[in-house]
Amino acid sequence: MINKGNLPPGFKIERSESNSEEFFINMGPQHPSTHGALRLALRMDGETIVEMVPHFGYIHRGIEKQAENMNYLQYILLSDRQDYLTAIQNNLGVCLAYEKALNIGVPERAEYIRVILQELGRVASHMVFFACFGGDLGGQTCLLYGFKEREMVHDIIEEVTGSRLTTNFFRPGGSTFDVPDTFIPRVKAFIKHMDKTMKDYERFLSKNIIVLERTKGIGILSKEDAIAYGCTGPMLRGSGVKYDVRKNDPYSIYDQFDFDVPVTYNGDTYDRYTIRIAEIHESLKILKQAVEKFPEGPWRAKEKPVRLPAGRYYSAIETAKGLYATYVVAASGDKPYRIHTRGPSFANLAPLNKMVQGQKISDLVAILATIDPVIPEIDR
Repeated sequence: MINKGNLPPGFKIERSESNSEEFFINMGPQHPSTHGALRLALRMDGETIVEMVPHFGYIHRGIEKQAENMNYLQYILLSDRQDYLTAIQNNLGVCLAYEKALNIGVPERAEYIRVILQELGRVASHMVFFACFGGDLGGQTCLLYGFKEREMVHDIIEEVTGSRLTTNFFRPGGSTFDVPDTFIPRVKAFIKHMDKTMKDYERFLSKNIIVLERTKGIGILSKEDAIAYGCTGPMLRGSGVKYDVRKNDPYSIYDQFDFDVPVTYNGDTYDRYTIRIAEIHESLKILKQAVEKFPEGPWRAKEKPVRLPAGRYYSAIETAKGLYATYVVAASGDKPYRIHTRGPSFANLAPLNKMVQGQKISDLVAILATIDPVIPEIDR
């Protein structure tokens, strides 16, 4: 509890209608359910949340400022240290901006490599969500299952990129190097495994009566609020807005694949969970098509120095968390004048105060889990 002489900024002690004195508690910054160094200052009336104020910046590393003193290629490795769960996707977002500036194409084989790795990364990120969501609700079995399948993805990614988490793999015009001969067989084996395993995942949580009681009608985010706060990804689609960059503003070769954009309309905690489960199925659908059509040929366009012409360049992709945009201001030489990243987690956290008012602290834990933020992506 915080004493009256040391209140969080913007707070004041008030008497509620029930004549009980409100009090304040800190959730975090080091708390297992905040998914990183995030402090949530809570104004409480008994066990009910009256107001919540988030405090960021505990692990700010000045990534965007560092970019001004690095060359363009060096910045790619910083992108996968923002949201480390979507590292391979962030790498692509940066490369797309560079490719627009350099006006270079990407060979067909390289495009397929990109799509396959993107969707594997999406599945892996949603596996971590499933594991943490189940764990936060008290289901430790989900925690073990989610990381088990995620490790299968990272085994594949490690063989291709040399790294399990921070990949630093894509380059303008393709990738650092080609995939090994074992790549496609391993992806096919993973798809086959996941088709069976997803039945277990959905059996654990989707119809679990405890999960239903704790998530349905809890943490509602309306369609209007989701748009107003700039939410993207499963947060936006869980509130009834059918927007996915892969469909609405296609990049790479996503327009060549048949897949759906899952959308639900209740905007509650359960809907945000079901959206991610449905997206795993859609990623597997894309992967099945990609491995069957995987072509031979070059895996990278002709390499040339990465010196962007003076100007401003923008790219947008759909990561597992939502819209990841890269804005590059180039002046001269091999270093950027400015690079700004629009990551999904900051905007997705913006409506949290509105979503938790009137709820209990245990509800806050479940709601925050379905936002699925990665705090280092916020603190840039």
